[in-house]
Amino acid sequence: GLFTVQIGHGRRELAEAAAKQMQELSFFPLWSYAHPKAVELAERLISYAPSSLNRVFFTTGGGEAVESAWKAAKMYYKLIGKPMKHKVISRSVAYHGTPQGALAITGIPDAKKYFEPLTPGGFRVPNTNFYRAEYHADDIKAYGRWAADRIAEAIEFEGADTVAAVFLEPVQNSGGCFTAPKSYFKRIREICDKYDVLLIADETIDGFGRIGTMFASELYEFEPDMLVCAKGITSAYQPLGALLLSEKLFEPFKKGTAIFPHGYTFAGHPVACAVALENLNIFEEEDLVGNVRRNAPAFRSTLEKLKDLPIVGDVRGEGYFYAIELVKDKTTRETFNDAESEKLLRGFLSTDLYNAGLYCRSDDRGDPVVQLAPPLTIGQKEFDYLEQTLRSSLSKAWDLF
Repeated sequence: GLFTVQIGHGRRELAEAAAKQMQELSFFPLWSYAHPKAVELAERLISYAPSSLNRVFFTTGGGEAVESAWKAAKMYYKLIGKPMKHKVISRSVAYHGTPQGALAITGIPDAKKYFEPLTPGGFRVPNTNFYRAEYHADDIKAYGRWAADRIAEAIEFEGADTVAAVFLEPVQNSGGCFTAPKSYFKRIREICDKYDVLLIADETIDGFGRIGTMFASELYEFEPDMLVCAKGITSAYQPLGALLLSEKLFEPFKKGTAIFPHGYTFAGHPVACAVALENLNIFEEEDLVGNVRRNAPAFRSTLEKLKDLPIVGDVRGEGYFYAIELVKDKTTRETFNDAESEKLLRGFLSTDLYNAGLYCRSDDRGDPVVQLAPPLTIGQKEFDYLEQTLRSSLSKAWDLF
């Protein structure tokens, strides 16, 4: 369900944690004061996070956390005497949420066109779709360097004194699970440091074990200035999101003369925080992140068996987060046109896979893909079921053309 249910469905422990919290403290807003469960959860999140992050601002979801991150970035630069820095750079086809600011950061034209004009200041650079690389198609590291350098180019073009942040997902969801080499993130960190631009990791999907580490920034070995998380924080049993920030973002507020005039009524709700804590207890008790790490190679190799089908062009992703790109011609990598994609995805695959008991996403924000984000509890038995179910549906889909 939207890349969220890390521990699986029907966990009685989370229902019990919610009921217990409702009886103890049903609601308390995080305005001026905090409540025990929010404090405990904040400390827990920081214990998992990259070492650069030690402050937490709660929201009720990922889009709100992205919105909060942009507002925090703009206010930070105003407080330190750089008021021109407000622009944000993100990647083509990337999805970062539906609020006006988050939507301006989103790189999907069809998601934005009915709501424009949006918050000004969002600018796009190429993503890391190596399968369709126009440059360095034979060298992933060289391609990563090329893509990272487009960020430096955009900062220089817009003017470093006007750019506040770079937003990126370690594994980009929209378009179909685009990965990148570690050197790509290292280079972006260097670029952001050079131009005094904040690097913000959107781990709304990638966080909480999905990629094989608690946060994907750890896997790709980079330290963000801010990190956005949601979804797996409660395994979707309650709505909750969080923005993790480095100490330097908090520094201007330490004097007590400035406040962050921003927040949400239900952010850090006591019940949601209690559910999140119990969710994370299950992560640790059942070693779910370790399960992903140990089984990820088998998941990849099982899905790659599908490459023998004429409709499967690419299988890509990391951990328990994969996309299967569908093509008309494997040799030329010709994709389906809009009408064909509609027939393939909404007209057939979505329904056929659902009826077969496989709940996944068939999407064409970019080229057509089927995306998989299973619970972190599964192993080879479920991998085989996924592969066999996909093989059946994709074979029937090919016969449509």
